[in-house]
This record gives sequence, structure tokens and C-alpha cells, in this order.
Amino acid sequence: MKRKELIRHIERYGCVLLREGAKHSRYKNLWDIEKSATIPRHTEIADLLSRTICKQLGIPYVK
Repeated sequence: MKRKELIRHIERYGCVLLREGAKHSRYKNLWDIEKSATIPRHTEIADLLSRTICKQLGIPYVK
């Protein structure tokens, strides 16, 4: 999955950018304050990692 597609998907479910790191971006779910995930800055993100990120944020995974 492309990084842009994943970010578009998680933002659709109410997640916002919390902060930018050197190699990762940190996103937080506004609907469930305790859930957050780190997204690497690769152009292509493996499906298993995309699924794990969605699970950490508490949103459904769409391929």
C-alpha cells in the first residue's frame, strides 16, 4: 500500500497528525484518545504493517 493511501484512509476515520519525527510520523485517533500509531516515511508500506497500524489506531483496514 502506498503511504499516501494509508494516510488518506486513517484521516478519513478521524486520525490526525500528532508530530513529525526524523523518520516517522505519529498519528493519533481523536475518537479514541489513547490510540496512536507511528507511520514510517517509506513510499511503499507492507500490507501487514498497514494492517497493524490500523489495528493500533482502532480503525478498520481497507485494502
